[in-house]
Amino acid sequence: MNIHEYQGKLLLKKYGVAIQEGVVADTPEQAVEAAKEVNRLTGSEWFVVKAQIHAGGRGKGVITETGSHGVVLAKGLDKVQDIAKGILGGHLVTKQTKAGGKKVNKVLIAQDVYYPGESEPSEFYMSVLLNRESGRNIIMYSTEGGMDIETVAENTPHLIFKEEINPTVGLQGFQARRIAFNLGLSGEAFKQMTKFVFALYAAYEGIDASMFEINPVLKTSDNKIIAVDSKVSLDESGLFRHLEIAEMRDKSEEDPVEVEAKEAGLNYVNLDGNVGCMVNGAGLAMATMDIIKLSGGEPANFLDVGGTADAERVEKAFRMILKDENVKAILVNIFGGIVRCDRVAQGVVDAYKNIGDINVPIIIRLQGTNAIEAKKLIDDSGLKVHSAVLLKEAADKVKEVLA
Repeated sequence: MNIHEYQGKLLLKKYGVAIQEGVVADTPEQAVEAAKEVNRLTGSEWFVVKAQIHAGGRGKGVITETGSHGVVLAKGLDKVQDIAKGILGGHLVTKQTKAGGKKVNKVLIAQDVYYPGESEPSEFYMSVLLNRESGRNIIMYSTEGGMDIETVAENTPHLIFKEEINPTVGLQGFQARRIAFNLGLSGEAFKQMTKFVFALYAAYEGIDASMFEINPVLKTSDNKIIAVDSKVSLDESGLFRHLEIAEMRDKSEEDPVEVEAKEAGLNYVNLDGNVGCMVNGAGLAMATMDIIKLSGGEPANFLDVGGTADAERVEKAFRMILKDENVKAILVNIFGGIVRCDRVAQGVVDAYKNIGDINVPIIIRLQGTNAIEAKKLIDDSGLKVHSAVLLKEAADKVKEVLA
């Protein structure tokens, strides 16, 4: 589960991570009041108005309706309302959004932390995530903050450092100091960075996160180390231990069909193809998607109906697939182990009758428990479907109906 920047910063602050203070607002009028509160808390007279959507690259992104960027500096309280008005309600397009962008429903009014002082501010990149090859958490960091980490990795890989954490002993003091040293820090900034790293790692572990990305981590002109941004992804398997965090979920930022699928207990991911897939089991689903591509099609979704699929769940799955206007064919590929093939077949029949006129061809492959009974159900139903025994045969039929 992803959360907004302002929510991530609240969690970081709870664990002692120094952050760029800010107040969230839903309207231009609230933005002005938020700026006044930020001024009261920090003394800042300039403010950063930041669009809150689940996507990176907001500073370079553009609001389609107004031409405003997703992150804008307001040089005074009198500028906040107009800037917020140019962002709120618009659709922000970034590298990480679809062509139409994402609607901005909230803005974060944050303090200006790039103030003049005894030294120049410096920006760093830092993230905490799991290294799946070693099964250990790593802290990845770079002196090249404020840039896309993919660009840094491609052009200057020697500027990316990694610190792997032994789960038996946890993050060690020498590791935090090595991070500060590799970032070129000294004196007070060095001490502040070691504290920052320990607090950040404690937050990562404490909330069962799957990834923390802070870009940039800022060394201010007076040698403070603060998180200017926060991108937080949480492990949904651990949310039962953090009900207050689960309530931070913003469904408006998610694909509505995927939200519906979650509520129905189905595993669904929307893709860009033209062949809808209904499969039981993640491994079989991946194999089905692969053979669709090998046969010249493109999968329109990943949909795992699970091992306990009944007629009702199958009908719901059909309805979800058919909401995608790009779907030109549907491939149902079920191996009956725990789930019985005749239950799936009954679900297909019920869906066909309840939904009404289905204008896309359906290819069905049912093998395993009660496969014979399932085939009879389909044959006796009078439905206009294509049946197959082998997976390759099913894929060839997909290619045939798409031609």
